[in-house]
Amino acid sequence: MNDNDDFENKLDEISNRILGKALSEEEENAYTETLFESIKHINEYGQEFWYARELQEALEYKEWRNFNKVIDKAKEACKGSENSILDHFVDVNKIVKAGVAQKEIEDIQLSRYACYLIVQNGDPRKKVIALGQTYFAVKTRQQELIENFDNLDEDKKRLAIRHEMAEHNKLLVAAAKDAGVETALDYAIFQNYGYMGLYGGLKAADIKKRKGLGKNQQILDHMGYEELAANLFRATQTEAKLKRENIQGKEKANQTHYEVGQKVRQTIADIGGTMPEDLPTPEKSIKQLEKELKIVEKTKKK
Repeated sequence: MNDNDDFENKLDEISNRILGKALSEEEENAYTETLFESIKHINEYGQEFWYARELQEALEYKEWRNFNKVIDKAKEACKGSENSILDHFVDVNKIVKAGVAQKEIEDIQLSRYACYLIVQNGDPRKKVIALGQTYFAVKTRQQELIENFDNLDEDKKRLAIRHEMAEHNKLLVAAAKDAGVETALDYAIFQNYGYMGLYGGLKAADIKKRKGLGKNQQILDHMGYEELAANLFRATQTEAKLKRENIQGKEKANQTHYEVGQKVRQTIADIGGTMPEDLPTPEKSIKQLEKELKIVEKTKKK
């Protein structure tokens, strides 16, 4: 099975789960996240991009020539906003299988902003276009927040760091798994060791209790940007240490996470900072802020 078959099967699986069903907002968000993240690529410089032909499939355009018309409109919009088309739409050639033979086809590498412009100019009657508009609008906005971090207010800093935390937690999960942290219970214990190191012995349940959170509420969604930043540093440094030192075994991985958390805590103490457990819990959760951001984006489109 080639990459194209894998991709099409993935799309079919996702589509079959949702077609004809009324989705809750949470299910809809999960669907769009899975759909568009599954076709994202990362180049050798760590930059993300999408292939136009894969995006064509995701957006349910049967013919390339019709989708190309949408791309042309997106390029015009890019030019109209005084952005360089070549920075966001890069022509490439790809080799694909055609039966037993191979052939070369034209394709385009798209930036996140290019994808955003494409869905804005897509067929509004398609449900997936509406989902794509929301997804790329929010994600593009998140990227803008990160790039302009120093000029952001408290809430926007929280959104930016929480987004980074979500991305780095995926890397931490992978590094922990390579070290031998395999089951969901293993990973919960592994996470607790990191929290105990950073929070002076407090486990996740203890932190939730201090913040007045329910069982199913995410701790990270109820942190201010300073507390989130400390946890981001803990996660990135643990992931790097696990990989750099090729640490093996659950116990060693847990101890590594604890020690990194402790080091971050000691650094905070050394510079006279506030311990993370003593930082205030914001009134609004990250999910509330994200909903407000979506409302703002929808208002802008009207």
